[in-house]
Amino acid sequence: MTRTVHVPLGDRAYDVLIGPGLIGTAGTQIAPLLRRPRVAIVTDENVAKLHLAPLQDALRQKGITSEALILPAGEATKSWPNLTRCVEWLLEQKVERRDIVIALGGGVIGDLVGFAAAILRRGVRFVQMPTSLLAQVDSSVGGKTGINSAHGKNLIGAFHQPALVLADTQVLDTLTPRDFLAGYGEVMKYGLLGDADFFGWLELNATQLRIDMDARVHAVAHSVAMKAGIVERDETEQGERALLNLGHTFGHALEAATGYSDRLLHGEGVAIGCALAFELSARMGLCSQEDPSRVGAHLTAMGMPSRLSDIPGDLPDDEALIGLMGQDKKVVDGKLRFILARGIGDAFVTEDVPAGDLRAVLAASR
Repeated sequence: MTRTVHVPLGDRAYDVLIGPGLIGTAGTQIAPLLRRPRVAIVTDENVAKLHLAPLQDALRQKGITSEALILPAGEATKSWPNLTRCVEWLLEQKVERRDIVIALGGGVIGDLVGFAAAILRRGVRFVQMPTSLLAQVDSSVGGKTGINSAHGKNLIGAFHQPALVLADTQVLDTLTPRDFLAGYGEVMKYGLLGDADFFGWLELNATQLRIDMDARVHAVAHSVAMKAGIVERDETEQGERALLNLGHTFGHALEAATGYSDRLLHGEGVAIGCALAFELSARMGLCSQEDPSRVGAHLTAMGMPSRLSDIPGDLPDDEALIGLMGQDKKVVDGKLRFILARGIGDAFVTEDVPAGDLRAVLAASR
């Protein structure tokens, strides 16, 4: 059942393996990458309890020794102090440029460890082993690494491609329903930005992803293949790759407004952001009103938030939210860049968004 998606980037090309049971075969997959039979693993407390011992056993079966650093779980871990802790620990382990560092965890661990690998000895190799749906379909592929700042999310980082990605779809069974759905926000995004047929497939099949492994592998592999194609054409986000940020201009502002807390998970922010992007597109006359209605109906069917009013607690006013959008990495020459759509599967980048339309969409979502 394992699917392989190749990310063709010349001498930095790598494979993404997707399927159940890949942690159990990790030693077989990683051994060919090693110059000496040892690895350093960085994970978090929640993931370590469930998956660290099976991974170390799988490595041991192939004669590979390992040491592990276990960091706190949560978005707050993507910070300078934990980056320092990670880099210093890797140096203590005498990790060399030809060695492999394994990032075992969700998007937070993948981003942090990838950035540590990028700056350690000016670049060491690392393997992504994403354990959340969000990380499997998005953050583990494409080489974006980084940490958060008080000024905003992911503002400090580097492009550093992994040597291999092992996406074990079976570990997603250990996610809470909320965490699984949060990752689904990124799956849905791929259909909305560039594949109307995939979105149609999701409308029919997405409610089964928790119980149907074949459907789950297909959804992850299709998402990864779409991302790999975009990364191949635009690795450092000079153009087309910006489409992957559909929903993120809104979503990152909402995450900042909620203090990067459990009030709003990243994928939930993306889901609301996608709904708002389609509402804004319809208000500007770019797409029919049927499109945002489909997006909202699908999110509702999945049990996901689609409106600002779905976020618990108080939010800043519209002007403050627009101000938070101004800290986003997608700002160019002081202008906000939005990913909008001419229809489902037809997204594009624009800076030409009337402020009145933006405020009206935010107000209507409260």
